Amino acid sequence: MARGDKINNTEGRSVLHMALRKQPGDSLEVDGKDVVKDVHEVNARIAEFSKNVREGVVKGHSGKKLKNIVAIGIGGSFLGPEFVYEALRYDATCRAASKGMNLKFLANVDPIDFFRATDGLDVEETLFMIVSKTFTTAETMLNSRTCRKHILDHYKALDANCDENEVLGKHLCAVSTNLTATKEFGIKDENVFGFWEWVGGRYSVSSAVGVLPLSLFYGFENVNEFLKGMNDLDKNFTEEKSVTKNIAVFLGLLGFYNSHVAGHASRAILPYCQALLRFPAHIQQCDMESNGKTVNRDGVRYAAGVDAGPIIFGEPGTNGQHSFYQLMHQGRVIPAEFIGYTKSQTPILMDGEPVAN
Repeated sequence: MARGDKINNTEGRSVLHMALRKQPGDSLEVDGKDVVKDVHEVNARIAEFSKNVREGVVKGHSGKKLKNIVAIGIGGSFLGPEFVYEALRYDATCRAASKGMNLKFLANVDPIDFFRATDGLDVEETLFMIVSKTFTTAETMLNSRTCRKHILDHYKALDANCDENEVLGKHLCAVSTNLTATKEFGIKDENVFGFWEWVGGRYSVSSAVGVLPLSLFYGFENVNEFLKGMNDLDKNFTEEKSVTKNIAVFLGLLGFYNSHVAGHASRAILPYCQALLRFPAHIQQCDMESNGKTVNRDGVRYAAGVDAGPIIFGEPGTNGQHSFYQLMHQGRVIPAEFIGYTKSQTPILMDGEPVAN
């Protein structure tokens, strides 16, 4: 994976998620092309666009500052970015950087989700961001058309003869590779940010899929720190020789042992930091969509009695302790991954309390 070998056998291509967070000066050539250079070119465009939106240089159709972002996507185009959004909301630096901005996510086609995402937002101050590689994902495109109508209905109520393309061009942007479809939808080419066929949806948070909405909300500088952190973990995976210090290998071996040696069918992810409340949902997709198949990479079906990956669930502690821990303590064996922290993002210390928050 790190070398760019074509380990995706079914589609005959490389799996280059690590390239998305390589740092300036790094390179990775695949088929004679430096993919890291391409990544940084897109990130530079995102940095400029997000800065212009945040500073009010890029405005809505009526001239108002775009302070609300509605990110429309589903699956990996939603779960990863939403997880990181929640994780950083109360980090002191990110919280200060996001002051005055709002970020909402729209994924479900149930109309309730549309109203949850748009309730209280002034259309004239809102930028709608559509995330779909091919611009054909059924749920995402239905929600996108709903939002498109929402924008036009607002402006036509003010001016029945308003220029639709002019209006939409000021309130839509996209993460996609289908420039023909985005243009037909009313999105300007300069407001479309691409990614590549080697980006799998469930791992796409470090591509424009995550970098664009998070940069609009937190500023690109803060998102770049997140990418550097991912790069640190990539290096730990590729360079650390000790199995117990190589985090990815160690977790992988533990997971294999628990599922295929000990025979446990589930795994609980228990973060004791409220900021990680959407982490279990993100990992559900990363793991269960990846490993939820009954055939191996050669297309051979598993033997009878051999299951795929575990069922993953989780909830932040201490909430989970007052919910499903009873089953874990006395009902059945469930491998548990406890995620603690040494320093709260928002510490509270009160005199006389036996246990500090």
